[in-house]
Amino acid sequence: MDNPRPEKVAVVAEVREKLDGADAVVLTDYRGLDVTAMGTLRRALTAAGGDFKIYKNTLVRFAARDLELELDDLLLGPTAIAFVPRKEDGTPGDPVAVAKALRDFARGNEHLVVKGGLLGTKVLSVDDIKALAEVAPREELLARLAGGMAAPMQQFAGLLAALPRNFAYGLKALIDQGGAPGAPAAEEAPAEASGTEEPATEGAAAAEAVADTETEAAAAADDTTEAVDAAEAETTEDTEEAAADASAEEE
Repeated sequence: MDNPRPEKVAVVAEVREKLDGADAVVLTDYRGLDVTAMGTLRRALTAAGGDFKIYKNTLVRFAARDLELELDDLLLGPTAIAFVPRKEDGTPGDPVAVAKALRDFARGNEHLVVKGGLLGTKVLSVDDIKALAEVAPREELLARLAGGMAAPMQQFAGLLAALPRNFAYGLKALIDQGGAPGAPAAEEAPAEASGTEEPATEGAAAAEAVADTETEAAAAADDTTEAVDAAEAETTEDTEEAAADASAEEE
């Protein structure tokens, strides 16, 4: 600007400060909106954490160029800007809430037209801003993140709680079977009147049963071998007798 008036310099400085302190901005065409509609829109954006302002396009261009922001293509026709400023404590603003507020207002008032915007320094198209309005609110996303982090921690805590319980169960079972120090001595079973004695433990009985089974299997194998040998001998004898008879007939 050549010899700019002080008031214009002040406006450029104000716009530059707002752009620099915003996490996002959305540029709109407000032609056709009356004073009442503009007031309603401003209140909705304020409630969403935004700030709705109207500036001359030429002054906004100077401020944007000072910050190396690409806004020239969006600064055509009447333009009102929805700023998403960072909060006083330095935490980010909520571009999603502002995009939702603009979308909801535009549904009932077709005169509001979104032209585009910025998210940080990235240029947003109209479709980008529509997609931004469909994102879940920040609080809901944080709640999902917290829930996703809590679930593995709860499972890990349950696993840690189960370890001593399972160890106690296993130790008790081992003691009951007499396999651990301090286990109660196994009581001897009383002898029956016939004088025979029962196995001292179930393990001994099981071992005897296995041994009996092996003995029976071995005996069965021997019987089978003997039967095969006998069959082979009988077959050989029959063959020899048949050969002898055939020789005698020829003579």
